[in-house]
Amino acid sequence: MGVTGELIIRSIVAGERDPKTLARHRHSRVKASLEDIIKALTGNWREEHLFVLKQSLAMYDDARHLAECDTRLNAGLKDLGQKRVDLGKTPRAGRKQRKEYDMRQVLADWAVVDLTRINGLGLAAVTKILTEIGSDLSRFPTVKHFCSWQGLCPGTKISGGKVLSAKTKRSVNRVRQALKMSAMSLSHSGSALGAFYRRLCARMDKPSANTAVAHKLARMVYFMLTRGEAFVDQGPQRYEEQQLDRSVVALNRRATALGFAITTAAAQA
Repeated sequence: MGVTGELIIRSIVAGERDPKTLARHRHSRVKASLEDIIKALTGNWREEHLFVLKQSLAMYDDARHLAECDTRLNAGLKDLGQKRVDLGKTPRAGRKQRKEYDMRQVLADWAVVDLTRINGLGLAAVTKILTEIGSDLSRFPTVKHFCSWQGLCPGTKISGGKVLSAKTKRSVNRVRQALKMSAMSLSHSGSALGAFYRRLCARMDKPSANTAVAHKLARMVYFMLTRGEAFVDQGPQRYEEQQLDRSVVALNRRATALGFAITTAAAQA
């Protein structure tokens, strides 16, 4: 898609078929001779191929328009920066990694915290979340209001003191959608959140587990934005240890309620 090639393609789509006329678009720095280009452009012009070429050129132009939108969006986000957040050492990798790091920096300066540190939340998800809710969540008095607004809280259909349904309500909330997509990516994550997701999948269906993990992610986002807390992943091992401790406490509480006392195998030995 150099200068010469693009000019030739646009001329063909516009209706030009003469190889000599098309070859005049040759740039002086092109190594191929004018005769070689004329020879390459000599042939038949099948309608289906011309149609595909026209569609491909239109998609290429649309992609360029999207790139312009990204540039304008990045410029607007930079104006929203509140405080410089230290993201650590700047990567020395390729252009793509450098671009992602710069975008992370822009989002972190806006939110004053780096939400991409939460496992499962990538640049696309964080960008969607922040552009939807901003960095000021003062309109949500509590984290429960924030989660309820997204439709991630269990329903409360009760009749005669009996719970009829606890399903979450249907919603087209964009933040909810971003969080649920992020939750799905944690199925193979070697993190505490990944262990939490797999534990839920073991005792309920995956859609319900996905919603529950999205609810947990929403709570993390709320606390980071309102308290300025940094996210620290404790790892799956620490999570399993905490679950074991909670199970022991619950078991002791249940045994006490039934009039029993539990002793560990180590204490008996």
